Amino acid sequence: MTHGMRTETHSSYLNGGGSLRDTASRYALLPLRIFLGVTFVYAGLDKLTDSAFMKASGAGSIGETMRAVRDSSAIPALVDLALKSPAGFGYAIAFGELAVGIGTLLGLLSRLAALGGALISLSLWLTVSWSTDPYYFGNDLPYLMAWLPLILAGAPVLSLDAWLRARRRRGSYA
Repeated sequence: MTHGMRTETHSSYLNGGGSLRDTASRYALLPLRIFLGVTFVYAGLDKLTDSAFMKASGAGSIGETMRAVRDSSAIPALVDLALKSPAGFGYAIAFGELAVGIGTLLGLLSRLAALGGALISLSLWLTVSWSTDPYYFGNDLPYLMAWLPLILAGAPVLSLDAWLRARRRRGSYA
């Protein structure tokens, strides 16, 4: 006797793909993946197309932003490193965000892309948003936490990683 607990393990749902719960679990990280991927592609493109951002000084520049947060950051040495070449640092962040966003959206090297996103978010949290008070008003820490499930799980569905895995499995049985 099960006292109201479900005992069936599979029911036909979406072409025999298991129960609704199984299907929902399989696709649970997809909205997060899409959000983070789109956001990081947008952030990278926004930086690359903003004429003020890639400058060493001036309103809206990466250099000015780094100088403004240097003394309040958790790791001032990281800011000092960025200030050695503000434009180079800005391009590194922008192209990093693009690579992370594209990899996340396509699900290609998805765990590596998620790790890259987490490292970008961590570096921004420890520098730019470190002094945000209270801490939950800053956005970089929630982004860092959002990347962690994707580091752990990767992109198991609707991804190039999943397609490549399935192709390798089919090839090994042929």
